Amino acid sequence: MKLYPIETGNFKLDGGAMFGTIPKSIWQKTNPADGQNKIELAMRALLIEDGERLILIDCGIGNKQSQKFFGYYDLWGDYDLETSLAQYGFTKEDVTDVFLTHLHFDHCGGAVQMDATHGGYELTFKNAKYWSNSAHWDWATKPNPREKASFLPENFLPIKESGNLNFIDLPSEGNYLHDSPLGFDIIFVDGHTDKQMLPVIRYKGKTIVYVADLVATVGHIPLVYVMGYDTRPLLTMQEKGDFLEKAVQEDYLFFFEHDPYRELATVSRTEKGILLDATFSFTEVFGL
Repeated sequence: MKLYPIETGNFKLDGGAMFGTIPKSIWQKTNPADGQNKIELAMRALLIEDGERLILIDCGIGNKQSQKFFGYYDLWGDYDLETSLAQYGFTKEDVTDVFLTHLHFDHCGGAVQMDATHGGYELTFKNAKYWSNSAHWDWATKPNPREKASFLPENFLPIKESGNLNFIDLPSEGNYLHDSPLGFDIIFVDGHTDKQMLPVIRYKGKTIVYVADLVATVGHIPLVYVMGYDTRPLLTMQEKGDFLEKAVQEDYLFFFEHDPYRELATVSRTEKGILLDATFSFTEVFGL
């Protein structure tokens, strides 16, 4: 098995929304804001090469929305999905599986692209199976008013229409699924959105967790630092508390989707709770 960090692009969101009730005077120490109060964020995917399978975890915002839409999110930097894949010798056609942690636009927008030949939409990864779960799919396709702007039908309905949609089974009990069809374990969490899936990957003697929106950036590691975007913030705190305890016990290595400058981190127990221990680049830990 080999892992590759895939930089799909960067964007910005309002810092207050990203940190909820935490005062700006505190959160800006780790996530400085610009003149519009926006903070820099990444949309970092993870590619798993495992035998004949090439599994992509999340795929960024894509490029099919209008300039007006993208203008809300201040896209910045030179990264894009295809260039990042090519850096490691891969193309979109090589991807066999696309695992979507959840269906918010910044996580799944790259799953579907415009069909330049026939019009309308087509799958970006034409040879891939796409993976979600039935509970989250129902949540996304019948959205609540709070999340409706984040669930864009053009990002995921074409997946079902293509016949390439597959569902991960939910755990029979608890929130931890062992041995998913993709070869890694999955933690299910509901505070941010219903049945978000966090892959747990054993690699070169380490346990990597793709933390998605449970821990958006290094600045979100402290227990009460919860996003205003979360639909059930108190549940997020409970899930995050359980996750941080397990992270200490099992020496998890966090893989950040949204931190623009820190790819990996560990946590440790302190007198003030479980906090950041150290950050690393992917190359520092695993090489490439």
